[in-house]
Amino acid sequence: MPTSMPPITRLIILANVAVFVLELSGGAPFLARFALWPIGANFAPWQVLTYAFLHSSPGHIFFNMFAVYMFGGQMERVWGARRFAIYYAVCVMSAAVAQLIVCELMGSRQPTLGASGGVFGLLLAFALYFPRRRIVLLIPPIPMPAWLFV
Repeated sequence: MPTSMPPITRLIILANVAVFVLELSGGAPFLARFALWPIGANFAPWQVLTYAFLHSSPGHIFFNMFAVYMFGGQMERVWGARRFAIYYAVCVMSAAVAQLIVCELMGSRQPTLGASGGVFGLLLAFALYFPRRRIVLLIPPIPMPAWLFV
């Protein structure tokens, strides 16, 4: 099994870290422009992609990027770089559309940020391709098959 991180997985992680550093220096105006806002509350079309590169805290970005590293690398090795990049982008944008619908139904006017939509897409793909592979939760450390974890 290759030990180096595949290129798109590496690019996603590096881009998220770079944007997080920009976010720390850009503050509220940066979030106002690039977080996913509900339609009618500062929404702009590019936000269906840019929100996935923003994170609320060091822990938030750490766990999201840890999941991209763990599951994204595996899926990129199976699919190849192009298919993996398309899949990840579709997951991020699909999660954004779902979030916009939920915000509209709930009447929420709060922004959304984080790579969780892409991460959950990767988890789903991983469980479909490797349903019996053992995953160990971090807290508590309980081993379980991927299908059950997801």
